[in-house]
Amino acid sequence: MGRYNGEDNFFHGKEEATGILLVNLGTPKDPSTSAVRRYLKQFLSDPRVVEIPRLVWLPILYTFVLSRRPAKSAELYQSVWRKEGAPLLYYSQKQQVALQQEMRLRFKGRVIVELAMRYGDPSIKSALENLKRRGAKRILVLPLYPQYSATTTATTYDEVNRVLSHWRYLPEMRFVNHYHDNSAYIDALADSVKNHWTEHPRGELLLMSFHGLPKRNLELGDPYYCHCQKTARLLVEKLALKEGEFLITFQSRFGKAEWLKPYTDKSLEELPARGIKRVDVLCPGFPADCLETLEEMEIQNGETFIQAGGETYRYIPALNDHPDHIHALGDIIQQHTQGWVETSKNWDRPSVEKSSKETQQRAKNLGADL
Repeated sequence: MGRYNGEDNFFHGKEEATGILLVNLGTPKDPSTSAVRRYLKQFLSDPRVVEIPRLVWLPILYTFVLSRRPAKSAELYQSVWRKEGAPLLYYSQKQQVALQQEMRLRFKGRVIVELAMRYGDPSIKSALENLKRRGAKRILVLPLYPQYSATTTATTYDEVNRVLSHWRYLPEMRFVNHYHDNSAYIDALADSVKNHWTEHPRGELLLMSFHGLPKRNLELGDPYYCHCQKTARLLVEKLALKEGEFLITFQSRFGKAEWLKPYTDKSLEELPARGIKRVDVLCPGFPADCLETLEEMEIQNGETFIQAGGETYRYIPALNDHPDHIHALGDIIQQHTQGWVETSKNWDRPSVEKSSKETQQRAKNLGADL
């Protein structure tokens, strides 16, 4: 066997396609301690995620973290697990299906949407191989992280390149770096808040909670904090909020190092003492509901706020597979696939089929084994 992998089902004149690879973070296979341990091992072993020298971090990971944290995390996963499986995977799959339909409406040519998880299944390797098998010669990678971070977006890029480094024929590749200020994405967020306010009494404060990041990452040049701030600012402008009617915070910190502030849980503990008893909570950096939104934000931090003296705490769901969100992602895909055959207005099936037959005949004339 050669060092580089070829295409098993290749034949001359095979119809080509554009592939869209959606990538999210990942989830354990099931909410058991053993499955969570396998997931955390893969996740926390990534040097993009934990930027501590390997000789220092790996003994800590294997001796302390993986011996204690999986059981606790498994209980948290069990509290939000649904009959269809992990919430993140469930909503991501619905996004994939909805986006595939959106591609059929927007483009005449073959555009194939595949879903992958950076950690766990379906893997980036399996999704890319599926695209190759189905004839994708042009692939757009869309990490579902609106705000760029080396811990999320960059590690997706790393893994895609690692997989492709074993391929003999490389497809044309494009990569979405971020979409934190995309107008359709901001509109979708704003409409989700407005719809919530139509259905429920409006709180005194809109708290926008983003996933945290060690402060050191910001100091080393990671633009994540700035992207979060811009997303929040554009959303505030769209909702016409005034100073004092919103708050930007950061959640899900891990370890003892200082992370981006203000912390979500600490802020919620302090708000009632400041006279703010009714809050609405949105997580603009999470395109799909998951453990961090459903357990940490909706349940855990809701209890924190109420126990501190708050009266009403309402979590606004992630955009998930809402039509506004699918439309926004469709806009991003359309923007980044400009010039590719399948997304061109000039794509024509009879011409493609004619070209395919001519290619097969030319190959046969040159001695190809069809």
